Amino acid sequence: MKPSITAVCIVVENLTVPTDRRVWQMARTLAEAGYRVSVVCPTGPGFEKRYEVREGIEIYRHRLWEASGPFGYIIEYCWALAAEFRLALRAYRRTRFRIIHAANPPDTIFLIGLFFRLFGVRFIFDHHDLNPELFEAKFGKRGIFYRLLCLAERLTYRTATVSIATNESYREVALTRGGMRPERAFIVRSCPDLNRVRIGPPKPELKNGKRLLVAYVGVMGPQDGLDLLLESIHCIVRRAGRDDVAFALIGAGTDLPRLKALVAEKRIDSVVTFTGRIPDAEMWNYLSTADVCVAPDPKNPMNDKSTMNKILEYMAFGRPVVLYDLTEGRRSAGDAALYARPNDPEDFARQVIALLDSEELRRTLGTRGRKRIEESLNWETEKRELLKAYNMALSDQR
Repeated sequence: MKPSITAVCIVVENLTVPTDRRVWQMARTLAEAGYRVSVVCPTGPGFEKRYEVREGIEIYRHRLWEASGPFGYIIEYCWALAAEFRLALRAYRRTRFRIIHAANPPDTIFLIGLFFRLFGVRFIFDHHDLNPELFEAKFGKRGIFYRLLCLAERLTYRTATVSIATNESYREVALTRGGMRPERAFIVRSCPDLNRVRIGPPKPELKNGKRLLVAYVGVMGPQDGLDLLLESIHCIVRRAGRDDVAFALIGAGTDLPRLKALVAEKRIDSVVTFTGRIPDAEMWNYLSTADVCVAPDPKNPMNDKSTMNKILEYMAFGRPVVLYDLTEGRRSAGDAALYARPNDPEDFARQVIALLDSEELRRTLGTRGRKRIEESLNWETEKRELLKAYNMALSDQR
């Protein structure tokens, strides 16, 4: 256990906290271990205060403009970097933190880490997304922006005292593309905290008068496969003639307006509900009620190497899962899911129907998933690796 005077600062741009579950779990774990924790992040729905203290964690927030194109991202990242630097300086004046922990995207926060290295501050890189692959998945091309992202990733790793990966594939990136030494490259998975998961009784009203409910929880961007999911829903409802199923799509993102238009175009709006981003308690109600949960992330170089947090959340609630056959998706779900041929929405629909048609199969897969979470894929297991990574960073003599 570290003395309370050891201060750390976590910088995250992608989401506010406590909405970003991974960052918030890490912050709480570090605070419980005796660190003084500050978090720099954007504002978000329900979390507009520029400064507050939650559970002993100091949170500094800045406004964020969300971009939708390559040039827009440059503006967003520059704006955010300036705001993050300003707030990190404020946190440093108050706490004299010894570690700055950067949670990407984007891979620009290393510039703040470089500055604070002048004061002996260690830099931890927490690798959430493969940004070069994310760019290619979003825009379908490479070019100069792709090369700049590759450069930013390399420089981030070169700055890092320690790196943290979300899975084995990302750790391999740290060792190969990043050049990290094996003993400095840790894996901390984004696993559910079973002490905070609340499984409740099903709420039939969430099924909108239908017998069965299929749920999706997550971001709604171009790379997340919601367009493929809508194709699968169309197959289930229009082609297979299923009129006993409701679909709840929970979350928000830049693609949401287009997805709503697609639902109307496909004439499936009577069975599809977009809830938007909702509080955890409401999301838990949906996951406690859902008969099947889905992860439609298509196979591409980024998704194949990425762990989808929603899969682990579904399993924590004992829900059976359908997903495309991805390397890290299979490592997460194991025998607790049905796997569709990559990027084939018709086969995805067939797997969903197989679960809808068999209560016994749903129960079997759900039980297997919950067991995997209880035995290994939980935050109690992962937080030990987080604390090891911090001990390594603090003991660095370079």
